This record gives sequence, structure tokens and C-alpha cells, in this order.
Amino acid sequence: MQGLQSLIQCGTKLWLDSIDPELLPVNLRRGATGATSNPIIIADILKSGRYDEQIARLLHEELTDDQIAWNLTDMLVRQAQELFLPVFDSTGGDDGYVSFELDPLLEDFDRNIPHAERVARYVDLGKQWSRRNPNRMIKVPATPAGIDALEPLAKAGVSLNVTLIFSPRQYRLAREAVWSGAQRRATLDQFKSVYSVFVSRVDVWTSKQVPELSPAAQGLVGILIARRIWRDNQQFWADKNLPLRQEIIFASTGTKDPKDDPGKYVVALAGSGIETNTPATNEAVEQSGRVIERGVDRMAPQEIVDEIDRLVDMAQLEETLVREGIIKFASPQKELLALIRQKRAVLVSSTHNG
Repeated sequence: MQGLQSLIQCGTKLWLDSIDPELLPVNLRRGATGATSNPIIIADILKSGRYDEQIARLLHEELTDDQIAWNLTDMLVRQAQELFLPVFDSTGGDDGYVSFELDPLLEDFDRNIPHAERVARYVDLGKQWSRRNPNRMIKVPATPAGIDALEPLAKAGVSLNVTLIFSPRQYRLAREAVWSGAQRRATLDQFKSVYSVFVSRVDVWTSKQVPELSPAAQGLVGILIARRIWRDNQQFWADKNLPLRQEIIFASTGTKDPKDDPGKYVVALAGSGIETNTPATNEAVEQSGRVIERGVDRMAPQEIVDEIDRLVDMAQLEETLVREGIIKFASPQKELLALIRQKRAVLVSSTHNG
């Protein structure tokens, strides 16, 4: 057994970091049991022109640009949910989810929305978009406002994917908020939460900001952080006796350095938890024919760990990467709204000319 099958066999759940209808079936056949979406993925699908007819129909219904964007996001996520619903049913709700990211413009620096208003909007939107969607996970970023929204969302029964985690501090704050809310439910039978730790972006940051790391340590910081958070997560939930697993998602597993093995992060974090790999990363791993074995609990040599702990400023890393992450998600959402405005202008023009 090799490639993605060996990854799954050693204990990893494989989720696709895309909900593109053209890419889901092949990854489903390769063993994917869930999927995740974000504003970049949605914008790329809609910019392809494949859904122009649906956009035109929604424009005729006199919806706002924002309503059209979220109507189409909901439709695409729902289509993916249908594909994974058999997995959800067969695992009793432990797998088979599709993630739905809440509005990234709530964190947009240009809008500067007050903290309390952002928290309230996260809670309202999380409840709205999860309703009547049993195998939909609501993605909330591990920003101050996102973290403050987690307790009421968990209490309300929303399945949560806390995203944009770069540090153990963010993970612990998110986990405590989710668990605090979950314990206020009538039952924990369907309580499910996951925590998305972004890996490769960390190593992009350290290569630029911490050049003094030795060649042996450079490129291992993201893996070390992810493994530490995974271990913390395993220990925290071990004695809770919950019906469903509360898991770590290893996100941003595609390599950014062309000199790196494309399966670098996939292999290093294999063996437990969930990997959300891009279609390109899955393809590279599958074509490599390599046999993947458990690696998630293999810590680097102590001297490497000590060097990273000494030289990497975790507070600065977290602050910078969360800020960049907000921009990376807000920008495609703005582009998507601009695309809809553009199509609206064309439609209005053709109507007047006709």
C-alpha cells in the first residue's frame, strides 16, 4: 500500500482543501472523507465562469452582491456535503464534514468593525449557516473576536473548525472557549470540534524573519509547532470520554519552497488527526508512490527544539501570520464581490441596450 492509501492506513483522515465539483470525485475515490472551503477556493471556482448562469439568475432576483456571494457559497458547500453525507452517517458524525468559512470581511482592517459587533456577527452567522446542515462545520478564525464567539457557538450546538491557528497560545484559548460552551449543552453526543493549525506559512515567515536559524532547524518550525499542538490536544481530551473525537487539522500542508519535497508536511504529520491537502499536494503524494508511515509524534532532536525555542519569537510570529491570514482571506472576498458587481453592470447594460 502506497501514496494516499498508506497515509490513510497509518491513521490520518484525508480532507480535501477544495470543494471544486470537478476535483471532489477523484479525491473521494482516493479516500478523502471530508473537505474544507475558504474565500480563496470559492472565488476561484466562481471566477472560472462555470457558475455565470446562476449568478445571472440571482441578479434577476434583485439580491445584493453580498447576498449573491453567500448564496453561491452555500450552494457549493451544500453540494460537497451531499457527497460526504454517507461518511458522516456511517461514522455517527465523527467524519464526513465540509467546512464553511464565515465572512472574512468581519476582520477586514479597512472596515475596522468594533470588537463586540464582530463577536455578535460571528455568533449570528454561525448559527444561521449551520442550521439544518448536520455535516457542515463552521470555520471561525482564532482572532480575538473569533475566539470570543466560540463559547456561545459551541453552547448552541454548532460544529466548529477554528482556523488561522499559528501558535499554541491561540489553540489553547480556542479549545478552552469551545469546551466551556460545549459543557453547557444538554448533551455532548454530537459535540465535534477541530482546530486548524497552519503549517507551511510558518516556515515561509521564519526563512525571512529568522535567518539565523541553522540549516538543520530552518524549515522545521511549522512542524514542531503543529506536533506540539497535536500532543497537547491528545492529552487534553484523553479523559473527557466523549463520543466524537476533537481533532487537530493540519492545514497549509502544501510546500511553498520549490526545493522542498511536495510531501514534506504530509509525511511529517501523518498518523493521527486530519490533513487538509490541496488537490496538487494530493496528486504529488499519490504519484510519488511512497509508503507513508506515522510521523506526527516524532519530535526533532532536542538541540533543534532548543534552538527554535531560543530564536523564534512566537508572539511576533502569531501576530504577523494572523494579520497576513486575515488579508489573504479578505482580499479574495472583495474580488468576488467586485466580480459580481462587474457581471451586474454587464447584465444591466445588455438589458438597457436590448
